Amino acid sequence: MQHPKKIISIVGARPQFIKAAVVSRALQQSGEAAQEKIIHTGQHFDDNMSAVFFKELDIPEPHFHLGVGGGTHGQNTGRMLESIEEVLLQEKPSMVLVYGDTNSTLAGALAASKLHIPLAHVEAGLRSFNKKMPEEINRILTDHAADILFTPTDTATHNALAEGIATEKIQQVGDVMYDAALYYAGKATHHEGILQRLSLRSGTFMLVTLHRAEMVDHRHRLQQVLNAVAQSGMPVVLPMHPRTKKRLQEFDTVIPKNILIIEPLGYLDITVLVQHAAVVATDSGGLQKEACFHKTPCITLRDETEWVELCECGANILTGADEGRIAAAIQQSLTTGEAVFNKPLYGNGDAGELIAAAILR
Repeated sequence: MQHPKKIISIVGARPQFIKAAVVSRALQQSGEAAQEKIIHTGQHFDDNMSAVFFKELDIPEPHFHLGVGGGTHGQNTGRMLESIEEVLLQEKPSMVLVYGDTNSTLAGALAASKLHIPLAHVEAGLRSFNKKMPEEINRILTDHAADILFTPTDTATHNALAEGIATEKIQQVGDVMYDAALYYAGKATHHEGILQRLSLRSGTFMLVTLHRAEMVDHRHRLQQVLNAVAQSGMPVVLPMHPRTKKRLQEFDTVIPKNILIIEPLGYLDITVLVQHAAVVATDSGGLQKEACFHKTPCITLRDETEWVELCECGANILTGADEGRIAAAIQQSLTTGEAVFNKPLYGNGDAGELIAAAILR
């Protein structure tokens, strides 16, 4: 009898929990062919940034919780690397699976490659071409360490090939976040009470998320964004990332009256808000796509995006932190036609199954 293939999946931040839910479900459906164990680095450690995701997305509880979080980039990555290596030496997996572009991703990639354990990277090939972003460094290093690169789009595949990564290492599978959007859309309807709790009417409010260092660590940029979204005249819902909350307090930032600050939300609550918002404004990578999946126009509060196809089709507008550009983009977004969302950019909703099959091969 053939022994099951032992997979170690490494996660640490909320977008990775969503992606891992898709692949874990596909691996479970393979029956006894795979045995997956999950390492949670603790990069996102608050209950409403972590535990709620495991509960509502039916992700198996992590087998290892490293409790690393709250330090600098160097401290976190170093501590994670040390702790992950210890687990890998103990477990001796057939493969390590990492997701996205966080410090948890890079630490997992380094640990696996130094121990000569095959490494697979989900959401490979993305590039913003801005090396001041720590995520960009994490992506590049992880892709070049990986044995299998699971790319989500044509652009991502092209980026990997352009950097000299061997064609046979690259498998374009589509986007696991699209799988998640399709799978959890029905479950999200049971969370529509959040609209009533926040006194919101469908199609009349804006959802805003802010968390990146290059945005929230700068007093002037942060204030400009808040002023710009407030100019829309719509109710603005801002789920508060811990980093953003800390900066708003440090800067003694003026919060316009039509901005409603709330605690971080679980995936299903956020999905409901994305589905019903008139427009989404974000510095997140994942939320840009989720808005497109749910046919909601998006404004990206950054100077570049990894998801260039969203801008090319008209679903997304890049503004940076410029108050005038943001205000103009909001008005433009409100006239976006539904046709821009109909082009299949991110696969067929079967990325999880394709990844699981490739791993088991």
